[in-house]
Amino acid sequence: MSDVFKALAHPVRRQVLKKLRDGPMTAGDLADAFPVSKPTMSGHFTALKEAGLILAERHGTTIRYRLNAGAAEEAIALLMSLMGKKELE
Repeated sequence: MSDVFKALAHPVRRQVLKKLRDGPMTAGDLADAFPVSKPTMSGHFTALKEAGLILAERHGTTIRYRLNAGAAEEAIALLMSLMGKKELE
């Protein structure tokens, strides 16, 4: 779970997750939405993938990312339990 919180600590990564709430996007489309280099975005994608927060699907030379809702829900449940709230049902 520490990988999840480390991934969520960066504002660009949180914004990537917000963009993916509306559905899958290509790596290029996501990278174009941020004022950072493509190698930097690649590092953000790697951190999010390693944390299990996003899933990657390769279609030829294109990579499409999508939100892994199950991992996000686990992180929310853990945060809620740490804050003394009931877990999500």
